[in-house]
Amino acid sequence: MTTAKWKMATLVLSVGFVSLLAYALLSRKIGPDVSQDSVVLQVQKSSQLVSVRYRIQRVVGLTEQKEPLGEESILLMVEGEVQGGIDLHRVNAADVTTDDAGALTLTLPAPAILNASIDEGKTKIWDRHVMWWTPWVTQDPDLEHKARLRALEDIRKAALDMGILDQARTNAQSALGDLFGALGWKVAVKVRGLD
Repeated sequence: MTTAKWKMATLVLSVGFVSLLAYALLSRKIGPDVSQDSVVLQVQKSSQLVSVRYRIQRVVGLTEQKEPLGEESILLMVEGEVQGGIDLHRVNAADVTTDDAGALTLTLPAPAILNASIDEGKTKIWDRHVMWWTPWVTQDPDLEHKARLRALEDIRKAALDMGILDQARTNAQSALGDLFGALGWKVAVKVRGLD
C-alpha cells in the first residue's frame, strides 16, 4: 500500500472514529448498551467507506471506418483511479444485531466500485491519424471523447480483474471491526451474501 493510500485510509478511519466517539461521549452509550438505531445512524453518516484505491495505466486505441473509404484512429495513454468500498447508506436496522452477551454483528452491503476517473493531467494523445480518399469526409470531433469513455471502462474492468472488490471487502471489515473494537464494543463485521 502506498503512502497516499495509507494517508487516505487513516483520514477515513479518523473521521469515522471521531464521529463515533463524539456520539458515544455525548450520549453516554459506550459498550453493549448501544441501540441498533444509533449504530445504523453512525454508520450511515459515514456515507461511503472507500477502503481501496487502484491507480491504473492503459493504452487505448480506437479506429472508425469512414464511408466510402478511409479511417480515423486515435491512440491514448491514460492513467486513472478506481475506488472500491462499501456504500454505507445501504445499511439498515436489520443489518445490526446483538446477542445476549452484548456482542454486535454488523452486516455490510456487498462491496462496489464507488468511483472511477481519468487523471486528465496524465492522459496524453499518443497518435491521431486520419486517412481517407475523399475530401468531403470530415473528421469526427467526438473521437477523443469516445476513446476516453472506452479507457474509463477498461480501467474499471482492469480493477475488477485485479480483485478490487475482494480487497475492498477485506479492508472494510478490518477497518470497521477495529473502529468499533476501539470503542469497546465486541463486534463481528460481515458482508451481505459473502459471509
